[in-house]
Amino acid sequence: MAGGVKKKSSPGPLSRVWATLRKLWQEKHLILFQAEYTILVASVLWFLEIGINIWVIQKVAYTEIDWKAYMDEVEGVINGTYDYTQLKGDTGPLVYPAGFVYIFTALYYVTNHGVNIRLAQYLFAVFYLLTLLLVFRIYHRTKKVPPYVFFFVCCASYRIHSIFVLRLFNDPVAMMMLFGAVNFFLDGRWTLGCGLYSLAVSVKMNVLLFAPGLLFLLLSEFGLMRTIPKLSLCAAIQLLLGLPFLMENPIGYMTRAFDLGRQFMFTWTVNWRFLPEWLFLSRYFHLVLLAAHLLALLLFALRRWKRPEESIMELLKEPGKRVLLAQKLTSDQMVLVLFTSNFIGMCFSRSLHYQFYVWYFHTLPFLLWSGGFKKLAHLLRVLILGLVELSWNTYPSTIYSSAALHLCHLIMLLSLWFARPPARQGENAKSHV
Repeated sequence: MAGGVKKKSSPGPLSRVWATLRKLWQEKHLILFQAEYTILVASVLWFLEIGINIWVIQKVAYTEIDWKAYMDEVEGVINGTYDYTQLKGDTGPLVYPAGFVYIFTALYYVTNHGVNIRLAQYLFAVFYLLTLLLVFRIYHRTKKVPPYVFFFVCCASYRIHSIFVLRLFNDPVAMMMLFGAVNFFLDGRWTLGCGLYSLAVSVKMNVLLFAPGLLFLLLSEFGLMRTIPKLSLCAAIQLLLGLPFLMENPIGYMTRAFDLGRQFMFTWTVNWRFLPEWLFLSRYFHLVLLAAHLLALLLFALRRWKRPEESIMELLKEPGKRVLLAQKLTSDQMVLVLFTSNFIGMCFSRSLHYQFYVWYFHTLPFLLWSGGFKKLAHLLRVLILGLVELSWNTYPSTIYSSAALHLCHLIMLLSLWFARPPARQGENAKSHV
């Protein structure tokens, strides 16, 4: 325009991309340490994991442990047996809830009656990649852990790759659903989250270790009366899934699918190898562990999860009727409560077997970087991750590997106890139902 002032044209898409790349190059030394680069680092590692999983499947020998037993168990259901006491495989009776039966029945048909192992491995590689996406999204929401640690969350763990694509256990399927439920909770979609959580429990009962933390979060967000429908949804899903088996033999289904007193073999224990076998098998020892587990949960709920000035009875009231104004739970706080609840269960478990590593593996970095010891510097945290990994990779377990695992657990538990609770934000904030 003649005589006018020339306007600056806004930068085009290519200019913006170039500016972003230039900024990344200038700050390349920070990319691995600044949480704002979580998506970038996680994306690179996720695509790298595609190649790693393909390489593992093609080059590392598959080891048969439970897959054939799973197929035998669901084949019994397909053939019309609904009495849980009559369902069994090579490794023993069927001891998982009904959700497991439906999911592995689908896998049975997709893999040509369980014969096409290679296809099953690739399906579990997909489960692994989906799990990583869900886990990375949680870490992106919390921005608690420096991106360089994500290398240890995926690429560096031989045992986790083995559990997913070389052993085909049901544990990864349950944990994939669990992390999906956590993502729903972070989005404020509590009803969907509770539904998916219940589905995860229906695949394997270990997911119940998250239940105390989830109950605390539900009471904090909704109070008792509005929590009951969500708990009822969880129960209704279990009832609906188990209905064919409950109609055939209700006691048989409940005692097999939800057997909390099942005895574990000393041969496979990862965490109690330093004990004499008679003590490991003792019911009194199991009761002591259960008491310690419940006491630890109670102490964390009363002294670390809730606000110091808030009575536990206040949580039973609707948020709007409490003496103290209700405050919205942050992503940090929700994840910390859920992951700590599960971790406490792992610390006091009667026995941990090798596939159980996946129960808490992806939560370890968050727990370590949420700890309260200032002296737990980056190097020490990474060292703890390495010792935990080494303990789970020592086969068979030894006195030293079990002791090292307990030592790491103790340091982490104390660190979480002395951590300052994440601050809540906002008052009288409403959650999506």
